[in-house]
Amino acid sequence: MMVFIGFFYLPLLGNVIAFKDYQPFIGILESEWVGLDNFRVLWSGDPEFLNALKNTLIITALQLMFTFPVPIALALLMNSLLSQAFKRWVQSILYLPYFLSWVVVVAIFQHILGYNGPLESFMAAIGGPEPQIIGNPDFFKPLLILQDIWKNAGWGTILFLAALGGIDEGLYQAAAVDGASRWRQLWHVTLPGIRSVVILILILRIGDILTVGFEQIILQQQAVGRDVSEVLDTYVYNNGILGGDWGTSAAVGLVKGVIGVGLVLLANKLAHMFGEAGIYRKAQR
Repeated sequence: MMVFIGFFYLPLLGNVIAFKDYQPFIGILESEWVGLDNFRVLWSGDPEFLNALKNTLIITALQLMFTFPVPIALALLMNSLLSQAFKRWVQSILYLPYFLSWVVVVAIFQHILGYNGPLESFMAAIGGPEPQIIGNPDFFKPLLILQDIWKNAGWGTILFLAALGGIDEGLYQAAAVDGASRWRQLWHVTLPGIRSVVILILILRIGDILTVGFEQIILQQQAVGRDVSEVLDTYVYNNGILGGDWGTSAAVGLVKGVIGVGLVLLANKLAHMFGEAGIYRKAQR
């Protein structure tokens, strides 16, 4: 309990910087109180902040549309494999990228898709145009999504495979006796069986909706520029750590966290309204 309090709750006190003109050399206690002045970027129309917010929302929408469904599809596909040995081999291959750091993942993609890489050699061999993917602002966001899927999709299938393993086999046997095809069994037995887990993961993802991968983006930001790559996390880093505007960066980070909590509560409430368990439920008296 002490470790939990020390590492998760005591650091919350640092959010007081959002209400101060924080100067690292004189400390938090001696820094001047400025009230809500650090939150002015939220309503003053600061172009850098608005650009970071726009990029964050675009990348989040792309992740929800393309990254989130992939582990579900992979889990359903692997669950349909009849050979357990082949299933375990596929699982192992898919999990491996998760254990690589973002530095390694970005380096692999730059090697494959960059200059003098296999893709360029292949295009040259067939007489095609020279690929310009790495460092191209137009391909930056699709490249982020592709990297995210390759690194995390395999690991994300664990929860859905566990949910699939909990479905009563008797339901499949009863459906087969009634003449249901494999697609009918998928629609009427499998998907309802993992629906609660899908909603649970979706609610947790919504709570993290303004966090889109700091390390992955900061490693590639210099190549494409801040106009297309600046998100709220890198905005906090560039303005707070590098720019010395600690108060504003702390204010943006605090608002981001409050919005995340609000979205989790709202999504959980909606889940209850549609008869799902959500991530928690109030105790019945």
